[in-house]
Amino acid sequence: MLKKGELVSFRPDIKVVDCTIRDGGLVNNFEFTDEFVRELYKTNIKAGVDYMEFGYRADKDLFDESKFGKWKFCTDDDIRSIVGDNEAGLKISVMADVGRTNFKRDICPKNESPVDMIRVATYIHTIPSALEIVEYCNKLGYETTVNIMAVSKSNDNDLSDALEIIGQSCVDSIYIVDSYGSLYPEQMRRLAAKYLECGEKYNKIIGIHAHNNQQLAFANTIEALTMGVSYLDSTVSSLGRGAGNCPTELLLGFLKNPKYHITPVLKFIEHEIIKLKEEGVVWGYDIPYLLTGRLNQHPRDAIRFMADKRTDYAAFYQYLYDKDSF
Repeated sequence: MLKKGELVSFRPDIKVVDCTIRDGGLVNNFEFTDEFVRELYKTNIKAGVDYMEFGYRADKDLFDESKFGKWKFCTDDDIRSIVGDNEAGLKISVMADVGRTNFKRDICPKNESPVDMIRVATYIHTIPSALEIVEYCNKLGYETTVNIMAVSKSNDNDLSDALEIIGQSCVDSIYIVDSYGSLYPEQMRRLAAKYLECGEKYNKIIGIHAHNNQQLAFANTIEALTMGVSYLDSTVSSLGRGAGNCPTELLLGFLKNPKYHITPVLKFIEHEIIKLKEEGVVWGYDIPYLLTGRLNQHPRDAIRFMADKRTDYAAFYQYLYDKDSF
């Protein structure tokens, strides 16, 4: 597949999706203050960001509310307390994790909610359940996405079958998700071509959500967009689980659309992100995340390693390598 753009081209179909609260919530149990979330909302409007993902629509029967901030559950009332009637052009999204959301109870019709888009996170083996959520939300009037997690672990035939099934559904967008931060730009190029072929066949938008374990989240994102991927996930200052994500400030500085502005994001980093780091919230590229990314493993072991303040990197690498060999 030929590229649909070059590094200096303008693509009006590009949409930037801010995931700072949702992915960042995984490093502080979603304990963001209303002030932080409201300032990010205002920042995204000023910066020209297209979507803001507030958090998960998690099932309160499965998760103890006392152990998480409210953006784990992301009720319509909590979102409305930040955005009011949301008269700006910024659209609002939440994520529904397959098996972790009571969508029939907790997702109401679109005309009663401030949310515009429901993003459904799934593994390949749970795609039928994901499509049940998609069809339900589509009938309620929402935009929908299917985000196939851990795609780096999927074999080619299974992925082809999955894309064919999703393509035939009513979903609006299909996401490439580099959950482990293990993919290189050449691999991303091939994956993007595969997803875009499905997108062209079934008239679906293709998106990318990248993790930064090998310092490649930004590189993989712009590689995907030059292939024709349209929805680009990012987080301010790369705030996200483990090594974090494609930094919004890098992405907005790169994109050639004059609607995007980097200065509001830089001010938010000055006023809010630095304070978050001073409070002890830890995220971003580090050796343990590099190692799990390199070996295409879930970052949970690296997260525990970091929490224990260990620095025996060689021993950790050997542990991961031995674990991977069984």
